[in-house]
Amino acid sequence: MTVYDYDRRRTGVLLVDPLNDFLADEGKLWPRIAEVAREVDLRAHLPELVSTAREVDVPVFYVPHHRWTPGLYDSFSHPNPSQRSVDKHQLFAQDAFGGDWYPPLRPEPSDTVVVQHWAQSGFANTDLEMRLRQRGVDHVIVIGLLANTCIETTAKYAMELGFHVSLVTDATAAFSRELMRAAHELNGPTYAHVITDTKSVVAALTT
Repeated sequence: MTVYDYDRRRTGVLLVDPLNDFLADEGKLWPRIAEVAREVDLRAHLPELVSTAREVDVPVFYVPHHRWTPGLYDSFSHPNPSQRSVDKHQLFAQDAFGGDWYPPLRPEPSDTVVVQHWAQSGFANTDLEMRLRQRGVDHVIVIGLLANTCIETTAKYAMELGFHVSLVTDATAAFSRELMRAAHELNGPTYAHVITDTKSVVAALTT
């Protein structure tokens, strides 16, 4: 895997959708990602990366999905397929277990929680870009869920805005191995500056 020499003063970790419905055993979507997540040891790697970033004063930005409430999408002219699924299954429900933070990944006071995103980009209709610019961050390490949707879209958007982008292949998951391959082997090389793994990122941030 690629080893990159990160300038910690200019680097931020984007932690996308670390919510119970994705990551907890009782989460509604955990059964769909569990096989891939276990293969890459996702639930160990995400806390490792976040704790390492905090230890070396690299800011962590929480990039959460919009929490579901009844009627949330009723006024939408063009809800996308993912939004229709969220509505049908009441995923990431506000003030409920599924929409709460996965306990090992709860934000700490030093972290930044950005405005909730509506679809698949953590930048569209949120304050993420402004928060990054205000911290002097122009290198982003994008981790979380899902590899082929919110991770890919957020990372592509970051690249379009001029950020240096790192993908971490074992700090994300998808509903199938095929979708993981598409995200990292087919699509990732067209926009990401670095495609790496947790071990390499931790080593780069701590040396």
